[in-house]
Amino acid sequence: MAITDIPVYAHLTEADVEALGAELDAIRRDIESARGESDVRYLRRTIAAQRSLEVAGRAMLLGAHKRGFWWGSAVCLGLAKIIENMELGHNIMHGQWDWMNDPEVHSTTWEWDNAGTSRLWKHTHNFVHHKYTNVLGMDDDVGFNLLRVTRDQPWTPFNAGNLVYNTLLTLLFEYGVAVQHLEIGRAVLKWNRPWFDRETFKADASDVARKIGRQVAKDYVAAPLVGIPFGGKQGWRKALTATVTANLIRNVWTNAVIFCGHFPDGAEKFTKQDVDGETQGEWYLRQMLGSANLSGGPVIDFLSGNLSYQIEHHMFPDLPSNRLAEISIRVRELCDKYDLPYTIGPLYVQYAKSWRTIAKLSLPNKYLHDTPDDAPETASEAMFAGTEFAEPHIDERTGRRIGLKAARRAIHARRGRR
Repeated sequence: MAITDIPVYAHLTEADVEALGAELDAIRRDIESARGESDVRYLRRTIAAQRSLEVAGRAMLLGAHKRGFWWGSAVCLGLAKIIENMELGHNIMHGQWDWMNDPEVHSTTWEWDNAGTSRLWKHTHNFVHHKYTNVLGMDDDVGFNLLRVTRDQPWTPFNAGNLVYNTLLTLLFEYGVAVQHLEIGRAVLKWNRPWFDRETFKADASDVARKIGRQVAKDYVAAPLVGIPFGGKQGWRKALTATVTANLIRNVWTNAVIFCGHFPDGAEKFTKQDVDGETQGEWYLRQMLGSANLSGGPVIDFLSGNLSYQIEHHMFPDLPSNRLAEISIRVRELCDKYDLPYTIGPLYVQYAKSWRTIAKLSLPNKYLHDTPDDAPETASEAMFAGTEFAEPHIDERTGRRIGLKAARRAIHARRGRR
């Protein structure tokens, strides 16, 4: 099953967790005190680049009936949407730039180029997901109420369609984000319950419908019209398909980045009892264990909205995204100090692992090889039961701390030999 005692699984004492939390608090203070003009310039350049790409993409829709302009408009608009959603919208709505006191880039005023409303997204993502990251039954991002992504979720015949659902979710990701807050399936089941707040649901659903309507009108009605003057009916049709392609580019990329940060091997899951009386240090620790990073360099960092540093983002969601790279250096040093895993890998590897997990978990547990206590997508402290690695200790030969990372490595090596 998922982790039921985070410090025990992490091979850390109460004092260790408190010390780890204090060191991470110090990192926060250092970054907050260092924010300044260089960060503002980064944000302004990003906004200028995003708007330039969008203007270029929409201008090229005029000639979308020609293959070169079609590709140019689709790619430029796709990149503009990626940057707006990932590096601007997502991060601004996290409050990363609220310290500037600029109403243009404030978390309370930004509305992103996405089918979802910023108001509902901020509740579902900022409050629920980031507070209860990967806690089963509390974080709806664990499978988005659609996919089975851990053996802790009981298998039902519905899960046999895991791969089909994920394909649709990938292509239509912005709409999945839009309706996630509504929890439509649960609302249907609860509709006639006296305590269910129908009026709030109707108001939220109305907001979602209006936002989706505006996005559809902008992308699929207004935008393609510019192709008519130079290309006629073919120009309109080509401009429409270019816009559709741009949205697909954005949806697939966003889905890949999000999945790589939450569902590859090593991104752990937790039970509700983990968060009862959770200290700040334990919260930090849960974020470290439940997230995964991407390697790939500055281009991947920028296009992912710096969610290539998902571990650091989950610990410091309201610190500027351009600072996460420097934070990651110090976090990795802490992982080495406390012998904690730091899950990271190339995008194609992490995404492939996510799809492999989704494919495997379309099957009941009886057809799966690993146990729910030691599987690629989930683990628990029970994997160390009955071994000398159940608690942290010092290796007499090397003098190094034997914590979680070394214990896992030893357990897996032993099983491999068997």
